[in-house]
Amino acid sequence: MDEVATAIADPVRRHILTLLHDEPLSAGDIAQRFTISRPAISRHLRVLRESGLVRDEVIGRQRIYRLDVGPLAPLLDWLTGLVATDRWGRHLDALETEVYRTRRERRARGPAEHRREHTA
Repeated sequence: MDEVATAIADPVRRHILTLLHDEPLSAGDIAQRFTISRPAISRHLRVLRESGLVRDEVIGRQRIYRLDVGPLAPLLDWLTGLVATDRWGRHLDALETEVYRTRRERRARGPAEHRREHTA
């Protein structure tokens, strides 16, 4: 997970992943879409390949890169857990508040009034 997080921390690599989401591309096609040097793009592609986020295949004289989202799953699960825990915590706190409020109101009305509500 750390290697994937490091790989996607760079904006150039995130942009490469976005490009590869749409279609497989050769290293040259990827490099043409940036103003940085081809060797720099090559280094970014190596980081993405080593993290498992891209796969490459040599076809003739070209190296074609494809996105592989599989390595993102552990990171996504971890991030979802952070977000979901906070959201569910707030929902459960609100439910607890409502339960206590309802109990207080029932006690304040007294048992006779409570019985009348349920027999009506």
